[in-house]
Amino acid sequence: VIISRAGDVIPKIVKILKERRPKGASMVDAPRSCPICNSDTIRAEGEAVVRCGGGLICSAQLKETIRHFASRKAMDIDGLGIKLVHQLVSSGTVKSPADLYDLSLDQLVKFEKMGEKSAANILDALSESKPTTFRRFLFALGIRGVGEATASELAKNFSSLRELTEASRERLLAIQDIGPIVATYISAFFQEKFNLEVVRRLKERGIQWPNE
Repeated sequence: VIISRAGDVIPKIVKILKERRPKGASMVDAPRSCPICNSDTIRAEGEAVVRCGGGLICSAQLKETIRHFASRKAMDIDGLGIKLVHQLVSSGTVKSPADLYDLSLDQLVKFEKMGEKSAANILDALSESKPTTFRRFLFALGIRGVGEATASELAKNFSSLRELTEASRERLLAIQDIGPIVATYISAFFQEKFNLEVVRRLKERGIQWPNE
């Protein structure tokens, strides 16, 4: 294939060179179910990517959601590394980001290479992450299409989390740099009961930010 840059960095396939295709090459069949959770796969119209439709039911998606939530530019939970996240999810101890704030010292010390000091440090990091900003919290939720810049725009345009969760698609489209696809993703996220429940539990466990 011939590839060019679309915009700043995104690669775009300009042309397929069929004459250079190896003999005996066969079509690739996209998986119809997720190899991890067996949920049906989804391929949005106009997209090449095939995704698992299981959401947080899928342990692979849940692990990445927790990793993103704890990352430095999100909630910045120091010490919550890849290996521990995998153990927390695989054991069923953590089923959503809100479960992180219910962890106890007794639970953590049971995991591999987790002594009392390390476990205590993680609990301290979780406690220290609770005072945050609206922008960082929105980014941490992992809403599809919402990176740091979009999270910042949302925080500038909505005075509260409730106002955002009740915002119409049209209201979202009025915000700079939010197009119809991302507006749909944001609306869909806050219409999902499970997501709203996770957000409610996170707030109950003390996550807060100043009203800017």
